[in-house]
Amino acid sequence: MRPAELLVFWLRRQLPAPPFAWLEQTIGQLREADSDRALYLALASAARRLGKDALTLQPADIGEAETARPGWRPQHWSIDTSARVLLLLAGDVAAERFVARIDMLCRTAEVGELIAYYQGLPLYPDPARLVALATEGVRTNIAAVFSAIAHHNPYPSEFFNDAQWNQMVLKALFIGVPLHPIEGLDARANPELARMLIDYARERTAAHRGVSPELWRCAGRFLDATALGDVALRLASEDIWERRAAALALHDSPDPAAAILLQRAPALLAELKAGRLSWDTFKPHR
Repeated sequence: MRPAELLVFWLRRQLPAPPFAWLEQTIGQLREADSDRALYLALASAARRLGKDALTLQPADIGEAETARPGWRPQHWSIDTSARVLLLLAGDVAAERFVARIDMLCRTAEVGELIAYYQGLPLYPDPARLVALATEGVRTNIAAVFSAIAHHNPYPSEFFNDAQWNQMVLKALFIGVPLHPIEGLDARANPELARMLIDYARERTAAHRGVSPELWRCAGRFLDATALGDVALRLASEDIWERRAAALALHDSPDPAAAILLQRAPALLAELKAGRLSWDTFKPHR
């Protein structure tokens, strides 16, 4: 099934009959006589008509989503998000009109609507034309809106260039959202991002302010001699998460000096060798 067909199937299964009937009828009307006004009214009514509960999915549903659109994570969507994306796809999806329409919608949307529009990015027609919209979206300081693009969303890793990607990762640290839900975080790591993050960590440290230990996930492979010194300091930290992050960063580094430094933390080294410590399970509680 295509993503839109899966959304219809899941919503039919979860919603009571009257709300789903409204959604089905509205989608049909948009397909027959598309108009900006009709679409905007439907989008504005979706949460009130259908509710904001989480979309309830089974493991098989998540597998079907991955088959329909690799990287799509609808298990993090809500009912109103799902409906709004469906409504957008029901209208005129010719690329030029779609870009103009969603750009206008994002300029006037409230937070819940923005979250839906941005979460839908990987499903829209000709998604490469929406990079400017997405990069504008990650400039927000509203964590929930930023996370709609950055978290559990394959769009940035597929379409952002390195400069856009690096700014998004750095912005995540600025506004205090975690890095681990960012799709493609490891694959898109690059030397310039590592430099930016290490500079950021030094500035925070100099100002006696903390920094998320997840930062080192993007830097380990690119540590130079000076940066290895920064990591060594964190290996001796009183904070267990900083020590774990330092050990992981040193483990990632190809520099032989990193392996020597890691010998200073035999307990963490043992956890690494046993597979009990990895970035996949590294989710600091802060």
